[in-house]
Amino acid sequence: MNRRNFIRTSLMATAAAAGSPLLHGAPLSLSRAAAAENAKELGMKILVLTGSPRKHGNSNTLADHFIRGAKDSGHEVVRFDAAHKNVHPCTACNSCGMNGPCVFDDDFSFVREHIINADLVTFVTPMYYFGISSQLKAVIDRFYAINGSIHVKKQAVLLMTYANDSKKDESPILSHYDTLLNYLGWEDAGRIVVPGVWLEGSINRTPFLEHAYRLGRGLHRQGDPVL
Repeated sequence: MNRRNFIRTSLMATAAAAGSPLLHGAPLSLSRAAAAENAKELGMKILVLTGSPRKHGNSNTLADHFIRGAKDSGHEVVRFDAAHKNVHPCTACNSCGMNGPCVFDDDFSFVREHIINADLVTFVTPMYYFGISSQLKAVIDRFYAINGSIHVKKQAVLLMTYANDSKKDESPILSHYDTLLNYLGWEDAGRIVVPGVWLEGSINRTPFLEHAYRLGRGLHRQGDPVL
């Protein structure tokens, strides 16, 4: 179904809900089913990469809400919790030639499988010593082996948490994220930076979980209409 039909169907569903004669007697259940089908068709493939070793830490909780929002909007989401997986650091052996098999047979194969076809990649990390966590960094370093396959049009999101509230301290991670996207040719689809959360659960007392949900809920494919 093309985008013109999607917009028309969505308008019909809206009209039905408002009691408009636009549907000319068509069953409301059919319009809802069509709208659901169109939402699925326009949904994106999203890969979420987290870097916190705390399963219920602040950044992981932020990711939970982002994912719920994205799924509620019809997107397909897969998640990779790097801190709980076996990802060997890149050793610069160059055996992959920047776009080939890696010498390490580990859990990065999951990332490799999903990132190439992903429409959007979400990076989720706490600040550790003014940078992203080493667990997530190990995953990003292994992008080297698929370098030639991921320099394609994609979107990205950054979800970041840290203990203090210094804007200056945020800059290393933000700069890394911007530089990475610039190199890959990816487009920033949004970022949420949460200061002042240190103890596990601190983020639950902030409005940022709702912000993460809304960011996930509002995602749309590049070039698609925002309805």
